[in-house]
Amino acid sequence: MSTTSACKGCHDDYKVTEAQIERILSSSMFKTELCVPDEVYAERISLCGTCPMLHEGVTCVACGCIIPVVAKLKERGCPLPGSGLWGPFI
Repeated sequence: MSTTSACKGCHDDYKVTEAQIERILSSSMFKTELCVPDEVYAERISLCGTCPMLHEGVTCVACGCIIPVVAKLKERGCPLPGSGLWGPFI
């Protein structure tokens, strides 16, 4: 029987793999104007890396999103209350 982990909505028996993330990021959606430039992406990932809400370097405990995927999208911002660590890319 699996137990709920610190990750919102996740169970210990389900982990997002690096291969799954790479497959998602290689899709055509992530090769469009909907995505931030590589420099902005790297900055967002770096900021999240300092956050105590980052679970196992992948998932945001505050919202349950997969950070390496969400950080790529222009319209997304950090879900932490108080304006978060990064905002939408305008």
